Amino acid sequence: MSTVMIADEHTENRALMTDLCRAAGYDVTIGTSTATVMVGLLKRTCKVVLLGSQFDELEAVELIPLLKRCCKTLPIIVVASDFPAAATRRLRRVGIFYHLLRPVLPEDFEELQQAIACALKKQAPCYN
Repeated sequence: MSTVMIADEHTENRALMTDLCRAAGYDVTIGTSTATVMVGLLKRTCKVVLLGSQFDELEAVELIPLLKRCCKTLPIIVVASDFPAAATRRLRRVGIFYHLLRPVLPEDFEELQQAIACALKKQAPCYN
C-alpha cells in the first residue's frame, strides 16, 4: 500500500483529504510538523506529499526545496486555492508535481485521486 503524507495547517482540509485518500485505498500519514514530514521522507515511508499553501509556519514555496533535498524525485501535490498566478509559477520552478485547487465538488475529488495515482506511477525511487 502506498503512503500519502498530508501536510496542511487547516484541520478541515486535512480531514477531508485523509478521508478521500483512505477511501481510495491509500495508507495516509498526517504530518504534524515539518520534522515529521522530513522523517517520513528520510525513512522512505512516504511516496507522495499533499501540501497546503502553508504548513508549520512555512510557505509551501519555502518548504518544497527542503523536502526535495530529502528526495529529489518526490512527487509533491500542492492543494491550495489561495495562490496568485505568480506564486503558482514559483511553485512550478521549485519542483512540484501538480497544483490542485482545494476539492469542493465530487469531480474535484476525482482529480485529486487521479493526481495521486499518476504521481505514484511516475515516481522513481528516492536515491540522493
